[in-house]
Amino acid sequence: MATTTKIQPRALVRASGGPRYAVALAVDALGTGLLRPFLLLYGVTVLRLSASATGIAMTAGIVVGLVCMPAVGRWLDRGARSTVVAASMLVRVVGVALLLAAPAGHVWLFATAALFLGIGNQAWPAAHAALVATVAHGRERDAALAGARALRNAGLGVGALLATACLAGGTTALQALAAVTGLAYLAAAALAWSVHLHAHPAATPARDSAGGPAPRMRALLAANVIYVFCLNVPEIAVPLVLVTQLHASPVWSAAIFVANTVLVVTLQVPVTVLMSRFSRRTMLALAGVVLAASYLGFLAATSLGHGWSAPAVAAVSVVCTIGEIIYAGSATALVTVLAPAPVLGRALARFQLSTGFGLAVSPAVITALASHGSAALWGSLTAATLLSASAVATEKDRRTRLSGCRPRPRAGS
Repeated sequence: MATTTKIQPRALVRASGGPRYAVALAVDALGTGLLRPFLLLYGVTVLRLSASATGIAMTAGIVVGLVCMPAVGRWLDRGARSTVVAASMLVRVVGVALLLAAPAGHVWLFATAALFLGIGNQAWPAAHAALVATVAHGRERDAALAGARALRNAGLGVGALLATACLAGGTTALQALAAVTGLAYLAAAALAWSVHLHAHPAATPARDSAGGPAPRMRALLAANVIYVFCLNVPEIAVPLVLVTQLHASPVWSAAIFVANTVLVVTLQVPVTVLMSRFSRRTMLALAGVVLAASYLGFLAATSLGHGWSAPAVAAVSVVCTIGEIIYAGSATALVTVLAPAPVLGRALARFQLSTGFGLAVSPAVITALASHGSAALWGSLTAATLLSASAVATEKDRRTRLSGCRPRPRAGS
């Protein structure tokens, strides 16, 4: 089994698409961080929409944006790479332009802007993963995907900090942030397109997978819907529990979110490199076990006496973040290895559909469960995540099912 034992920054940048592409990712993430955390606030304060109408429009934009994924998958399978990445950024430029053009009280124009932003946000992960899979192979690909995630989280964090500092300017500041975001997306799209990367999957042998039709990956896709709940735990579940159930200061929620971002930025690549000693499927199943353990930890922390619960929740959140890092370092990498090269785009699009669906429904599920108490929230998440981890661990690869025998160990499974 091929392993990656050390990190070489130059090789990592090259495997991620090259210096220009890395700059494009950084600029795109910075622009996203400027606006995405405050999009709801933009609708409420600048466009004077109700909070409920704004939230519904944003959710609809995310869900309807998923409809584009089959087309994105087919486009990628025709060989497009940097063009699809650039298109996902340009679509968001249209969304920002609609935001700036929307008059006060015009909810449908805001909803249309959210739709274009949602399309870009849904299309980008699959397009980016396909691009990296074309440039890098084996465990170098895993490290490159991890490095891009760390870079993106850093850009998102810096953008959010800059935006927070500018919010004192009121509605004018929010409009200015939106304009800067649009310019950042435009610049990132130009940089990504300039890479001019195109693949010919039908004529290129898949180095990391067997040939044939796209694997169904039913258990993996179903499990992924549950796994991605972990991405909303620091943003939704933990603040909800801390503020409404434990009556703790909002400072705790902010500190946990910042710690989550810092840990992902600093540990995503090193942890992914260490994971190269084991199969990706094993590590993805382990991620579910770690996440489930953290959910049980949150349940125990909430039962502690006043004054102890909040620090305990903060400590357990570190374990949850480690589970998130293991999940992020193995899930997409596993898909890129299981899918034959000619259908890689469609496989990644289906995986993004499951991710997007999980992210869309998790806020409603989390808040509904939390209304019934901590045991209902964390107990349900624990059971569902352990079931998902078991499904991932026991799912047979297509090649195993066809041969009826045990395959040789390989780096991708």
